[in-house]
Amino acid sequence: MTEPIIEAEGLVKWFGKVEALAGLDLLARSGQVTAVLGPNGAGKTTFVRAVATLIRPNAGRLSVAGIDVARHPEQVRRLIGLAGQYAAVEPTMTGRENLRMVARLFGQSRRQAVASTDEVLSRLGLDDVADRLVKTYSGGLRRRLDLGASLVGMPRLLLLDEPTTGLDPRSRGQLWDAIRDLVAGGTDVLLTTQYLDEADQLAGQIAIIDHGKVIAQGTPNELKALTGREVIEVRARNAADLPDLARALAHLGPDRPRLDAATSRLTLAVSAGPLAITTAVRALADLGIEVDDIGLRRPTLDEVFLAVTGTPAEPAEHEPAA
Repeated sequence: MTEPIIEAEGLVKWFGKVEALAGLDLLARSGQVTAVLGPNGAGKTTFVRAVATLIRPNAGRLSVAGIDVARHPEQVRRLIGLAGQYAAVEPTMTGRENLRMVARLFGQSRRQAVASTDEVLSRLGLDDVADRLVKTYSGGLRRRLDLGASLVGMPRLLLLDEPTTGLDPRSRGQLWDAIRDLVAGGTDVLLTTQYLDEADQLAGQIAIIDHGKVIAQGTPNELKALTGREVIEVRARNAADLPDLARALAHLGPDRPRLDAATSRLTLAVSAGPLAITTAVRALADLGIEVDDIGLRRPTLDEVFLAVTGTPAEPAEHEPAA
């Protein structure tokens, strides 16, 4: 097992009468992306701010790379980089000028700033646009430059708070590739995201937070096995047949089938997967309803999220400022 990069034990944080963290325990190991998921207001951003030394918990213990965050925040700051929900770059400067400025703010000499800027630009594939004004960049390019600004100080731990919010699928994919390259190069990443597929793609470990506590933690596969169920998915030829399908298959699972008229899809969590799919096929044959596809699969992270929190995953609102 690799050594932990983050250890949190019994973290408590109050904002007035609101308890944002309620005894949170979390262990993030080195050499991977650790993703933090949770409903709106669950405490995700509060936790990231605590790790970043931007707020101080009211109780509990928190360390980064073995360094106590409360006792030695200045040492922790030398180890971390932070990219928030919006690109914090200066639009009237070029990409290269932005990174050199940040490097100088980190205390690097002019020569060091030039070298680290060139390395980060190359690492993130920004060489071709480095000397353009940032105001001419697309949203995806701005996010990559913002990521570069958090890397120019060569952090051991990178904190990413919803880094792909508002990006188109192509830009999201490019940023995912950049994050994978960072981890392969030795940078640890703590990621909060509103996109569960993003966590599934990037994370070696996922922690689900609700009401200020970690309620489930493990690898994506471990979390998918947590429900102890598989999922039958049926795509009807006609959406109008979905109610009849639901009535015919409802007895196969403990919960009601979920219907999506837009995609003509029915999903149902079941415990005895192989037997349930055989029974479902027979039931559909008896009904004479035409379907385009029927299959048995593992639950998605969205379905795991719903099972452990009781609420579906939704685009996250911003949590209260500290």
